[in-house]
Amino acid sequence: MHVYMASQSLKQAARRDTHEKAYFGGGCFWCTEAVFKALKGVCAVMPGYAGGSSASPTYQQVSSGVTGHAEVIEIAFDPSIISYEGLLDVFWHTHSPTTPNQQGADIGSQYRSLILATSEQQERQATEAKQKLAASGEFTKPIITEVKRFETFHPAEDYHRDYYANNPSQAYCQLVITPKMKKFHERYKALSM
Repeated sequence: MHVYMASQSLKQAARRDTHEKAYFGGGCFWCTEAVFKALKGVCAVMPGYAGGSSASPTYQQVSSGVTGHAEVIEIAFDPSIISYEGLLDVFWHTHSPTTPNQQGADIGSQYRSLILATSEQQERQATEAKQKLAASGEFTKPIITEVKRFETFHPAEDYHRDYYANNPSQAYCQLVITPKMKKFHERYKALSM
């Protein structure tokens, strides 16, 4: 029994070593967390803050717009199941990359469209995907998503984690996240769990 458990722990550790991370800001992190948690190949999603100046931002500070941080999610994913390009495709199509500092009724720089690349390769892939999408004419307005290098991620307070799963009857979840999830599942049927 102990040998089996140790063996399982080693296998899980080995799998974690093959995971990569992605950081996206696509408006409210309650929405983006729910979407990306529903993707095959995504192992974990953590809501948090990035892209600002405060060393230890709080939700209240970020919401006030004084820190320069955006609400983002940290995604741990298995690239043998879903590629970074696959994550980017979901990112582009589950929020508006054309509205500066706004997603629906959520207004402020904390809701800006943002990709934080962890490597030169991710930065190149995100930039190329943005250019390709802009050239496609799929969006009538310019894509304003920032693509920049990842620096620091600050996990959000505990009550933000699994917000949609824990609060499905809350008004914001019913009016904003549930319709978004329905569209996500329709478009990404083969990729969603």
